[in-house]
This record gives sequence, structure tokens and C-alpha cells, in this order.
Amino acid sequence: MKKLISILLLLVMVFCSGYRKPYKYTIDAGKDAFYHNNVGLNYLKDRIYYAAIQEFKIAIQLSPNTQATAIFKNNLGETYNFIGYPDMARVCFEDAIKLYGLNFKYYLNLAECYKKLGITNTKIKEYSISTNPYDKIMLGVLYIQSGSMRKGVILLDELCSEEPDLLITPAIRQYLKDITSKM
Repeated sequence: MKKLISILLLLVMVFCSGYRKPYKYTIDAGKDAFYHNNVGLNYLKDRIYYAAIQEFKIAIQLSPNTQATAIFKNNLGETYNFIGYPDMARVCFEDAIKLYGLNFKYYLNLAECYKKLGITNTKIKEYSISTNPYDKIMLGVLYIQSGSMRKGVILLDELCSEEPDLLITPAIRQYLKDITSKM
């Protein structure tokens, strides 16, 4: 009887002790990439540019070929562009557009970068040859950046008429509305 009571008491202590399996840490690269991107954005707010660049690079390495990577590359490009390295920013913006070409902000950033590099006219000639609608977006933005507002607005407006179902079309329409109100 003593044995039974002691075993029963021992079992009750084990069940009531709150014993749980030890926490198992799993690495989630996607979550970690977003974390590093957010840390980079915080560094940007604090004007700590080198640390922000490193955080964006870590985010890109953790999540190399996703739609989120385009955001990380755009953030990296904006940082490079801001601190005066448009040649490095250009690569980031072009990669962002290749990964996810439906964010109009990427096109605006790339056009600004081309303007800083002084290669806007060369790129206008290059994009004029293409029939891809996304290249037409870039061409229209480049025209507007170079001062040919009328040409750029007409080209982007025609694109919105021809391709109303593109996900980027509402952003282009809003941009056109903003540009024409400034004219």
C-alpha cells in the first residue's frame, strides 16, 4: 500500500508540476528577412546609413527571390541613391523591377537614378525600341523626368487605355493625375 501511495503521489507531482517540452527554436528566414528590413528602416530614420545598408543586404540574403526581395532591394537602392551612389542604386532598382514589376514606385526611383547618372536620353532610346508594356511605363516616366511632359503623359495615358487590367494601371493613373495638376 505504501508503494502505491508513493507512486500515486509521484505521478500527481509530475502532472501538477507544469512540465512542458522544452521550447524548440526554429529559424524562419522569411520572418527574419522582414525583421532585418524593419531594422534597416529604423536605421534610416536615425540617419545611420551604413547600418541600414547592411540590414537590407542581410534581408536580401535571407529571402533572395521573392516579391518581398523587391521591396528590400528598393529600400537598399533608395539608401544608396540618397547617400550619393546612384550607380549602385541603379542595380538595386533594376533588380527590384525584374523581381516584381508591378510597383510603380520602382519605376520612378529608377528614372530618378538614370537622371542622376545622366543617362536618361540613352535609356529613352533603349526603351523606345521595346514593345513590352512595362518598358512603355519606364519610357513614359523617363520622358516626364527629362522634361518632355507632354510625350510622357500621352504615352502613359495610352498605356492605361490599352492595358486597363494591369495591376499597376491605377498607380499610373494617379501619377498622371498628380502630374497634370502641376502643369
